[in-house]
This record gives sequence, structure tokens and C-alpha cells, in this order.
Amino acid sequence: MEPCLDRKTTRQIFVGDVPIGGGAPVSVQSMTNTFTDDVAATAAQIHRLTAAGCEIVRVAVPDMAAAAAVPDIQKEIDIPLIADIHFDHRLAVAAAEAGADGLRINPGNIGKVEGLRRVIDAAGQRGLAIRIGVNAGSLEKDLLKKYNGVTAQGMVESALRNIDLLASMNFHDVKISIKASDVGRTLAAYRLLSRQCDLPLHLGVTEAGGLYAGIVKSSLGIGMLLAEGIGDTFRVSLTRDPVEEVRVAYEILRALDIRRRGPEIISCPTCGRCRIDLFRIMEEVEAALLTSTADIKLAIMGCVVNGPGEAREADIGIAGGDGTGILFKKGKVVKKFPQEQLVSVLLEAVATLSSESTKH
Repeated sequence: MEPCLDRKTTRQIFVGDVPIGGGAPVSVQSMTNTFTDDVAATAAQIHRLTAAGCEIVRVAVPDMAAAAAVPDIQKEIDIPLIADIHFDHRLAVAAAEAGADGLRINPGNIGKVEGLRRVIDAAGQRGLAIRIGVNAGSLEKDLLKKYNGVTAQGMVESALRNIDLLASMNFHDVKISIKASDVGRTLAAYRLLSRQCDLPLHLGVTEAGGLYAGIVKSSLGIGMLLAEGIGDTFRVSLTRDPVEEVRVAYEILRALDIRRRGPEIISCPTCGRCRIDLFRIMEEVEAALLTSTADIKLAIMGCVVNGPGEAREADIGIAGGDGTGILFKKGKVVKKFPQEQLVSVLLEAVATLSSESTKH
């Protein structure tokens, strides 16, 4: 369950069976990086994302072959699918007709108003929500001129302009994203937009970068907004396997005590007292527990002397050194064993504790 937070209450929409806004839990999204018309590869990646906790997935629809693949992908997956469209309204219409659960468009580059109206009609007939995606890199020319470049004010004006345009066509199942590649403008734009509309907001920092830069930018940009009660759904953008995006997303939610999924793992940063390969052990445990939903706190420590005491708040933990491994619970040693069994002993203890939690 998501704890009660002082979040802004926005209008609620649905993407498939997932509610967004209106007090619903903040949902986690990601996007495939396979060729969408490769149904087997795309479905396989979505299965991995789903196992990691992804709740809504987006696929690129750059051509009609991708749009035509949507029904076959839908047959293989269990979470809602959003079709991501740029430049050609016919692709959005085709994706809607093919069974997508939602559309992501930028009305500023989707073509003429007549084309946008066809997209709206196709979505409206099928009860689909649309995300208006405003990006700093594709701001309308008149707004670039008005604001002398890309500014938060210009991005918000673009969003409001497009909201009004869809409303004039009697379409209201809308959520908004308003992203820049830098944290400052992203924060300023979302804060300003949140004050001026009640539509659900999709958070993100676009083109955030590789693993380290992307994690830092997303954690700051998305995390600060969520901490202020702004945001209803989000995607962490990384130039990595998209499963990594989902992992980071849940760590952001956990750090803010918004949602918890899977074990929380704490570990020492290592020092000269460490006598085990803690980096490898940590990686093995993280990989093994990637799909676990057990809400428990684990500790992986590098010192059998100080480790248990330093991690006494953990439900269970391991530490090793000089050939000996220990298992501890709440800071107290409960078992000693050969050091090479550290990972297997911890995973067995996690399974036991998870089973006990399920029974209760």
C-alpha cells in the first residue's frame, strides 16, 4: 500500500486498467528499445520489465510495420501498452485501431489540425488516454522566438496551448509531460504547470544520459518533484537496458517512502578491513532478487566484527572475513558457515523470511 502523502490531487485517467492521478499510486513506466515490429524480442523485453515491476510500457511506432505489430505484442503481455508517435498522425490512428492502450504524441509535431482531429477521434472512440509530451528539443518556433530560446515558461505555454486544443475537440483524457534534459528547467516547468492545471503529470528528465548521469539527473528531477507532491506517473530515462530504469524508479519511490517493492539492500562501502569480494557478492544478490517483491531489509557487510552492529536495523544480513561467513538477524549472529556460502545462505534466509511473511 502507498502511504498517505500530501500529494496534489489531479484528475484521474486510465491507461488500460492502470489508474493515473486522482490519488492512485504513482505508477512506474519504461520504454522498450527493441524494434517494435520484432514481436518476439519486444514481448520478451516487456516480460522482463513486468517481472521487475514495470506497470505501463511504451513502444516506439516509427512506421506502419510497428503499428501493425501492436496486436501481436498485446497478446503476449500483461501490462498496458502505449504507442509513442512523432510527426505522422496516421501512425497514431493506426496504433489506436490496432489496440494500443494509450498514445503519446506531441501535438506540435504531429501535423496539421485535421490530422490531430483524426487522432483524437480514434482515441475517443476507443476510450484511450493521450499523453501530450512537450520536450525542450521540439518547442514550437513561435515560442522559441517569444521567449528567446527554450524556457520553462515557453514549455508550459506549449503544454497549455495543446491542452486547450484537445479540449476544444472535446477530448479530456489527457496527461502531460514537460521535459528538458537538464534538471533546473525540468523542475521549473513542472512546478509552474502543476500550479496552472489539474491534469495528471508524467514526470521525467529527457535524454538523461548513461547510468551515472541518468540516475543522478532522474533522482534529483523526479525525486524532488515527487517529494513536493507533484507527479502521478514517471519513467527514469537511461541509456541502458530498460530494466535498469525500473530498478532506479523503485529506489526513488522507496527513498521517499512513497512505495516499496522488493528487498531494501544496505551495504558497507568497504574499507581496509574488508576481506571479501563485496562488490561481486552485492551484484549477485541484487541480480538474484531483482524480481522479488518481499518487503524486507537486508544488509551485506564486509566485516564480521563491526558489520552486524552497524546493520542492526536490517531484518537479516551477512558478513564475512578470514574464511568465515556469518548470518545475522537484527544485529545478532545466528549462524556461522564457510565464507564461500555467503550468497546462498543469504538467499535461503530471504526465501524463508518471505515465506513466513506471506503466511502472516
